[in-house]
Amino acid sequence: MLARKRPPGITFIGPGTVVEGNLHAQGGVRVDGTVRGSLFVEGDLEIAATGRVEGEEVHAQNVIVNGEVRARVFAAGKLILTKTGRLEGDVSAKALDIEAGAVFVGRSVTGEVPTPEAPEAGGG
Repeated sequence: MLARKRPPGITFIGPGTVVEGNLHAQGGVRVDGTVRGSLFVEGDLEIAATGRVEGEEVHAQNVIVNGEVRARVFAAGKLILTKTGRLEGDVSAKALDIEAGAVFVGRSVTGEVPTPEAPEAGGG
């Protein structure tokens, strides 16, 4: 019998939880708490209305911002900034959707997104 590759799971950062340092995830990530550091997500990233990210960079396949992000954001697919979202930082995404009421402070580049190498987990 052939072994099936398990799809990566979803990492939840719960409300009231604070993560300090860079976060690397193979699957999707949902942030309801606070992350102070860069995020390198191989799947999709959702920042909930109570979520906050403060760091250098955020890398993910697709990004949905309902809460607050203060970082450069690189989305290989689509970045959605909902009406409750606030994003302060430059954005590179294949597609960008900003709903009425959202706050965006920064520059955006859409189309093909370069895929920079993420630093090794645990390395400086």
